[in-house]
Amino acid sequence: MTTSTLAVSPSNASLRPVLLSAVFGAALLFFAGFSQPDALHAATHDTRHATGFPCH
Repeated sequence: MTTSTLAVSPSNASLRPVLLSAVFGAALLFFAGFSQPDALHAATHDTRHATGFPCH
């Protein structure tokens, strides 16, 4: 009885959506975290404190 294993290596095409999602998420986090307008600050205030991101 022989067994074979199939090595799966990720291709660039399968990594692209993951990397784009990570970059987009980080950009949203930093945009909301470092924004100073009062309306955006108030809208994201509770979320920032819930995730441990200091805002003031």
